[in-house]
Amino acid sequence: MIGSIQSNEICEDENEFTELKKIIKRKIGFNCESYKQTHLKRRLALRLRITRSRSYNEYSGLLLKNPEELTQLKEALTVNVTELFRNPEMYEFVRMNVLPELIKTKGDNRMLKIWSAGCSNGEEASSIAIILREFLGISYKKYNISILCTDIDDDCLLKAEKLAFDQKQIEKLSKERLDRFFVKDGIGYILDDELRKIFKIKHHDMISGPKLGGFDLIFCRNVTIYFEHKLQEILYQDFYNALNEGGYFVMGKTESLVGPAGHMFKTVDLRERIYMKKGGS
Repeated sequence: MIGSIQSNEICEDENEFTELKKIIKRKIGFNCESYKQTHLKRRLALRLRITRSRSYNEYSGLLLKNPEELTQLKEALTVNVTELFRNPEMYEFVRMNVLPELIKTKGDNRMLKIWSAGCSNGEEASSIAIILREFLGISYKKYNISILCTDIDDDCLLKAEKLAFDQKQIEKLSKERLDRFFVKDGIGYILDDELRKIFKIKHHDMISGPKLGGFDLIFCRNVTIYFEHKLQEILYQDFYNALNEGGYFVMGKTESLVGPAGHMFKTVDLRERIYMKKGGS
């Protein structure tokens, strides 16, 4: 049985580990050096056990000759566990406290630009679109709203373009929201056209890709926990620079601002990890 292979039976040679990381970068474009090495090794150990590989070298050989394992490894490394309204209390706080302040500062400027960084299959962005529609009510059509959805996983981006969800993904959705904002499609549901048209889907690597900017609200949740501390510092400063004056940044509940960014943002709600860009930087 696969489960009978114990972790201490896997040979973790550091030279072989280095070579394996090079192969991963070359074959699937995943930069292993940017990620916490302990996390990376845990993910790799899972695939080694499943494939009965006894060493990094043996697993490297498998990757080079088995395209299916490349796909499986990519899924293991680009952790895409999400659902609509994951952590619903955060969305409720944004709807009740952040959006009123944000819209108030807009005045006659009816442009609203939002970034879902590490968007996975589009569940987070769909949740954002729903609370925006609810908050703005009949004024919704008066605003020029765009939600940019970015990820490095092209398979996820294809799903984000469809914005079709199964029963598991919508289990935190109220019947009222389901009936109002979704169209039944077979055994699943598709976000309605009125909300779909504000989405922009784009392949973007937040680490090495071009810098983005001009956003009023950025969501990057449960992504940076996998990155090394120094890279987290850089990314948080990038998000700060990408925000308009008085813009908001939302991160995951298990994440914390580190480095200079800790002094560059004003805490709006510590529990929900919601921050506002300070001026004068």
